Amino acid sequence: MSQIIELTDRSGLDYLHALVERGQNLQPLLKEIGEDQAEETKQRFASATDPDGNAWAANKPVTLANYSALFARKKDGSLTKRSAEKLAGKKPGTGETRMLGTTINYQPQGDDAVGVGSPMVYAGTFHYGAKSGEFGFGMYATRNGSFPIPWGDIPARRFLGMSQTGRENVVSLVRSYFLEG
Repeated sequence: MSQIIELTDRSGLDYLHALVERGQNLQPLLKEIGEDQAEETKQRFASATDPDGNAWAANKPVTLANYSALFARKKDGSLTKRSAEKLAGKKPGTGETRMLGTTINYQPQGDDAVGVGSPMVYAGTFHYGAKSGEFGFGMYATRNGSFPIPWGDIPARRFLGMSQTGRENVVSLVRSYFLEG
């Protein structure tokens, strides 16, 4: 059994027409979703966690040793107090330039989707990880032969994807866009 509902109230018809019009142009909504998700993704570099809240793999000792070569040292060769503090606070993905975490952006993908990512060529390796030699071997030979690229295993550190809070934010943005205009 079905029932036909006829809208005769002008305000109800106007509201329905406005709802249909908003549904035909999702660009403002996609922009809001993109901005929200890009900002949430950037925050993952501050917390060093994936979208589910799991901590990223810690930096390996060799990474920290290479990074410490950039810091000031005392005459005896040990790190200064400030340098030691910087090294102790080193999080994965926060290199000298912090480029990966600061280049997160969004782009509309047609009329009905938005993508969030980074233009940095190493973003995929950071997100998915890589095995030693996965990308081939270096063209310059060393005393021991050519070197693998990457020269060591890189653990996956997921930074892209929606968290539960992100999903709730998107639902709220969609609801606001359609119901509040």
